[in-house]
Amino acid sequence: MSAPTRAAGPVTGLSAAELAEKIHSRELTSVEVTQAHLDRIAEVDDELHAFLHVSSQEALAAAAEVDRSLDQGQAPTSPLAGVPLALKDVFATTDAPTTCGSKILEGWMSPYNATVTERLKAAGIPILGKTNMDEFAMGSSTENSAYGVTRNPWDTSRIPGGSGGGSAAALASYSAPLAIGTDTGGSIRQPAAVTATVGVKPTYGTVSRYGLVACASSLDQGGPCGRTVLDTALLHSVIAGYDPRDSTSLDLPVPDVVGAARAGAAHDLSGVRVGVVTELQGEGYQPGVLESFTAAVQTLRDRGAEVVEVSCPSFTSALSAYYLILPSEVSSNLARFDGMRYGLRVGDDGTHSADEVMALTREAGFGPEVKRRIMIGTYALSAGYYDAYYGQAQKVRTLIARDFEAAFQNVDVLVSPTTPTTAFPIGEKVDDPLAMYLFDLCTLPVNLAGTCAMSVPSGLSSDDGLPVGLQIMAPAMADERLYRVGASYEAARGDIG
Repeated sequence: MSAPTRAAGPVTGLSAAELAEKIHSRELTSVEVTQAHLDRIAEVDDELHAFLHVSSQEALAAAAEVDRSLDQGQAPTSPLAGVPLALKDVFATTDAPTTCGSKILEGWMSPYNATVTERLKAAGIPILGKTNMDEFAMGSSTENSAYGVTRNPWDTSRIPGGSGGGSAAALASYSAPLAIGTDTGGSIRQPAAVTATVGVKPTYGTVSRYGLVACASSLDQGGPCGRTVLDTALLHSVIAGYDPRDSTSLDLPVPDVVGAARAGAAHDLSGVRVGVVTELQGEGYQPGVLESFTAAVQTLRDRGAEVVEVSCPSFTSALSAYYLILPSEVSSNLARFDGMRYGLRVGDDGTHSADEVMALTREAGFGPEVKRRIMIGTYALSAGYYDAYYGQAQKVRTLIARDFEAAFQNVDVLVSPTTPTTAFPIGEKVDDPLAMYLFDLCTLPVNLAGTCAMSVPSGLSSDDGLPVGLQIMAPAMADERLYRVGASYEAARGDIG
């Protein structure tokens, strides 16, 4: 364990719910809380590199506005008003650069805010800064950022997960009590697992993608991150909801995730059927991860849940389908970064044609993993190969959705390890794309089906003393089940160190 990057202070060690209570009762001010976290960032972020941009002045100004409002006797604008947050650098912000971890957007200032950004600001949540990420959310370790690697606070020689490793590292180092991530194939849940934090991938379409720079539009989903299930639920309730500016947004009520989290912590799981996915365990899984998972399942039994084995045979094809569908959408979405309209432009000296400027800009601006996925996607969509690759992958996606549907006819939630192993050493898999892709093996099916899932800490591996995550999966629009089961398990598990 890396003690200096895991040390909690008297303010920074409090949960978001505790901070909110103290701010709203005026025991603490939002400015004091925000400054404590800015001080913590200054203390540890040179080593961790969780943040790409720190918005000190803007965060303190937002905190001061919350304090003024409360001092005047006004009701808090949200249950989290005054509690600061770290925002993944894939959401558009007008007052801070939005780079997506890429040189092609270095220093770019958006002319508008993402809907998630707007909702955070309207809720009175000061934004501490923008967190590091794999370039355009393509990666599993935050080693693909053009601006340097983020380190895991539990062991700074290891990765913090990806693509949202910056947000997870900020939480695990007590640099932020809350964070926002995005999950395209596990980029919220997988970093949560390896940093002993909580991360939720909401049902697709329930958190607006307006102003979220697209990686793969049918898979991307913003979501909440915290250190407790209740904190994550409180943040979920702030950012979720219909947005007419997002054509994929669902005009449906937001499930009562906060009520479910509170109820789960206070009650057992009597009447809940839990399915253990046969295909998401066994060969290739680290022994300490499986040991932790087995113990977590037993805890669910002890809490009164009925546990059964469930087979989802198509899950074994999720990796292959995902790495055809995602690159295909990447190939389309990243065509906009052409050096013509915004961002980096290379070769604009009057001696190159427009096509040459585009080629030079994309060569200089995109990193190796982004280029790899663009090429795979372009090939999969090309004439003569579309049906053989992209078309077949979409058929597998349908089969995965059907497996979920069949499973949820018999159980309320499914569970699995969140990742096959604990955090691996920085540099170990960077030259082996397939090994890197396999790290997301357990999380991919949820994105392909558009359902919801949570990773909650399940202890430390007996192999190496590093965090392990328990993945809980629920049907679309049943996000509250994640919070009930997750909070009940969390209450029984206790502290993990």
